[in-house]
Amino acid sequence: MTNRLTTLLAGRPAIADGGYGWLLQERGLPMGECAESWNLENPGAVAALHDEYAAAGAVLLTTNTFGATEPRLAQHGLAGRVEEVNRAGAALCRTVAERHGALVAGNVGPTGELLEPLGTLTPDAARALFAEQVRGLRDGGADLVLVETMSDLDEARAAVAAARTEAPELPVVATLSFDTNLRTMMGVDPATAARALADEGADAVGANCGRGPDDMRVIARQLADARPEGVLLVAQSNAGLPELEGDRFVYTVGPEAMAEHALELRELGIDVVGACCGSSPEHLRAMAEALATR
Repeated sequence: MTNRLTTLLAGRPAIADGGYGWLLQERGLPMGECAESWNLENPGAVAALHDEYAAAGAVLLTTNTFGATEPRLAQHGLAGRVEEVNRAGAALCRTVAERHGALVAGNVGPTGELLEPLGTLTPDAARALFAEQVRGLRDGGADLVLVETMSDLDEARAAVAAARTEAPELPVVATLSFDTNLRTMMGVDPATAARALADEGADAVGANCGRGPDDMRVIARQLADARPEGVLLVAQSNAGLPELEGDRFVYTVGPEAMAEHALELRELGIDVVGACCGSSPEHLRAMAEALATR
């Protein structure tokens, strides 16, 4: 059976984009304000960043909806506006993607709530929260659903299940952040996550965020060794870890090093290569050019 994401890519390079939140802050998003609010209040700035990533070579453009579930939006005065915020984020991204021949990855991040037994959120309640978000992304024009930066495997499962229910026609990509001794904060290892999310119906599985290329290289090997049959693998590393320089944090890995990292990932068997926190369109351009020339 052909992988649905492979079909959707239709021969286009499987290159995802990079960071958003930190770049929007660099461009004026007030500290403490949620980035998703700019889908409504400053759409031009969000669209401009999508455009820069697409021009740099990204084929999968990520919507500015990472924290657009009800618990997170309610903390910023946007209670009851989940579908509106997600629909606006996907529609913004859709406009840019169509100009560049790119695809819209509807971004779904953690709710910020702990699932039982560590917290009070039940799996059914988590699925309902994600379902509301996915409906907005679907209606705004997402081509696929990207569940990312998860730590709790049950929360990731809930998000994938919501995507499969609310948008069954869309491929689903699911990644966790293995930032604690090559495991998630909840103790999940890459191989276990890959198998579990593939069983849940994800078309692509992998890792994002984390501690930088050195850790991601090890994680990529583990993912490749455990690759579920017919499923694509994804890796999107941070550009290192932030270090304080004067009054601002600066990430430590530049575009040239991230380009070499992209080549390593592809050689290890990673199908979809991108970046995460600390990366920029400059990083993505270097990565895309390296992958194209090799």
